[in-house]
Amino acid sequence: MGSVAGDAARLAYPPARRDDSVVDDYHGVQVSDPYRWLEDPDSEETKELVAKQAELAETVLAGCPDRENLRREVTRLFDHPRYAAPFRRGNKYFYFHNSGLQAQSVLYMQDELDGKAEVLLDPNTLSKDGTVALSTYSISEDGNYIAYGLSESGSDWVSIHVMNVTNKQPMPDKLSWVKFSSISWTHDGKGFFYSRYPAPREGGELDAGTETNINLNHQIYYHVLGTNQSEDVLCWKDPEHSKYSFGASVTEDGKYIILTVYEGCDPVNKLYYCEISSLPQGIEGFRERQEMLPFVKLIDNFDAQYQVVANDGDEFTFLTNKSAPRNKLVRVNIKNPELWTDVLPEHEKDVLESADAVNNNQLLVCYMSDVKHILQLRDLRTGNLIHQLPLEIGSVSEISCRREDKEVFIGFTSFLSPGIIYRCNLSPAIPEMKMFREISVPGFDRTSFQVFVPSKDGTKIPMFLMSKKDINLDGSHPTLLYGYGGFNISLTPSFSVGRLVLCKNMGFVVCVANIRGGGEYGEEWHKAGALAMKQNCFDDFAACAEFLISTGYTSSSRLCIEGGSNGGLLIAASINQRPDLFGCALAHVGVMDMLRFHKFTIGHAWTTDYGCSDKEEEFQWLIKYSPLHNVRRPWEQSSGSQCQYPATMLLTADHDDRVVPLHSLKLLATLQHVLCTEDSPQTNPIIGRIDRKSGHGAGRPTQKLIDEAADRYSFMAKMLGARWTE
Repeated sequence: MGSVAGDAARLAYPPARRDDSVVDDYHGVQVSDPYRWLEDPDSEETKELVAKQAELAETVLAGCPDRENLRREVTRLFDHPRYAAPFRRGNKYFYFHNSGLQAQSVLYMQDELDGKAEVLLDPNTLSKDGTVALSTYSISEDGNYIAYGLSESGSDWVSIHVMNVTNKQPMPDKLSWVKFSSISWTHDGKGFFYSRYPAPREGGELDAGTETNINLNHQIYYHVLGTNQSEDVLCWKDPEHSKYSFGASVTEDGKYIILTVYEGCDPVNKLYYCEISSLPQGIEGFRERQEMLPFVKLIDNFDAQYQVVANDGDEFTFLTNKSAPRNKLVRVNIKNPELWTDVLPEHEKDVLESADAVNNNQLLVCYMSDVKHILQLRDLRTGNLIHQLPLEIGSVSEISCRREDKEVFIGFTSFLSPGIIYRCNLSPAIPEMKMFREISVPGFDRTSFQVFVPSKDGTKIPMFLMSKKDINLDGSHPTLLYGYGGFNISLTPSFSVGRLVLCKNMGFVVCVANIRGGGEYGEEWHKAGALAMKQNCFDDFAACAEFLISTGYTSSSRLCIEGGSNGGLLIAASINQRPDLFGCALAHVGVMDMLRFHKFTIGHAWTTDYGCSDKEEEFQWLIKYSPLHNVRRPWEQSSGSQCQYPATMLLTADHDDRVVPLHSLKLLATLQHVLCTEDSPQTNPIIGRIDRKSGHGAGRPTQKLIDEAADRYSFMAKMLGARWTE
């Protein structure tokens, strides 16, 4: 194990005031919360502690010898051109491109795919430090206008702006307090739908993204081009269900508005529709009438998920998990919704991830098979297989197509490939799939493969491993194990410059565990790691760690675990439950207070995965693993044991309004108070990296990505005793 400045026991941890008078009664159980004051990000006391924790972290990081080596090499390998798949609107093509080290990717447009490209929108011109990011966008059907959302400092709050594509002139339109929103134009180009919350009550001085207020009363609006936001048409709200969230989209034929209603993060939704031609005075007519749009409730319960794939008039094809945890395609006439028919039944093992209508009457279908993607071309009417498209082992990162397109673009990535964009011509009987662009990173030789690890209850857990070729299994290799395990999210193979550098220059084995709670095998896999079954996630992760040790890849002192968001919870719960198993832990933006998470910003939406402490049964689940409430001194748990917590870095950011920083700050104060006393055996450091002008992760500029990778991985390398080799 590494140490800091010769003797980590002498780290001067900043004292944090404990207020032992703060005690909550949860169904007869008294639970103290001595660091409740850290829930106020604007108090001087909080700011002072944050500054001292940041100073301590910098002191520790300054003593990590490979910090600059990592920064230099990650920067070098980041400096390669990156492209997204092109898409067509009107008579132009559009695509995103980053030359290498640009803070944000730039949106380009061109008349032909091999024609001259010109910049349409460059977010890098909007801030000196790259912290203004393009978070959402939509181009009108005729290609004449782009509506785009900007977020600042990583916040989830977005402001929508509009630009004339032809002359690149900004329009006066500006829409504020937009959050968790798409942008969907009506086909007449007059305006678009978006989602927003009422403005927070603090007034105009608010530094959006630093507040912790709960997000309630999501609403759908229609904005008419060239008008003030105050004139926008309120299309839908539901004040009786203030925690619901809504999305509105226009069907590809332009005839219907589809309203989806969500109560949390579960893959279930209500689905309503409104026929635009049935509105005699159009959408704008509802501005004066002060009425909401007359949506028809096709699905009015939260039994399953429904996503529109295509429609021919009133006949709609949906992707759903209704009685099909691995998803299927169904068809219904929405005017006569009694009869639903299966178009593509549920697969016996693979998960149907997506289906896109292409080439008028065909479907491009993506399956996930043992956490690897398979692409098929099928008949839209019958669901019958036409052709299986050739793909290496990896992930389909994007599919760019519309129903009318005879040509589609497919983005592909893997642990070994930064990115390939395929151009697929669907006109011939056998589709022609050619490489359109390949992103390459210079010089590396490594291998990746998959194993299946039995968990505590015998369930086989898939895990990907990546390393240099032909390593000896002698237990000596520094190893990084990454996990997530929640919210039906799947960790499919993807490329990472930071992980590449760890393998290439520091001899790391890098592993990704596909534990339960994710979506790797469908909704049953998700539910097996949620609510009362959440402990399965931690058991699965521990089983993967034990496998890496027992098979000779590494030892506990050379094993680091890492995860973010729900994965940050995974890491923190894991070090509480098995401090003996790991040498280092990196927990990013984690949900750490499982008794109060639902009280801040959008936390209430996560109760579908976690439960809620307001309910007695669910409180009993949560109190057992909540990281904040389960910090123990391991040396007191078994007599004579000198076991301590692994070296730990908690990472958070001041503008994270998804998982607000108070989670990490309260846990950091608790860990340091309980473990890091003068006479304790805890010599492994416990520090917090608190980023400024940064959020939960989306839209982070390239330099911040590089700096964070250098910091966390140099800390990990020192703690595990890994050494740099050129």
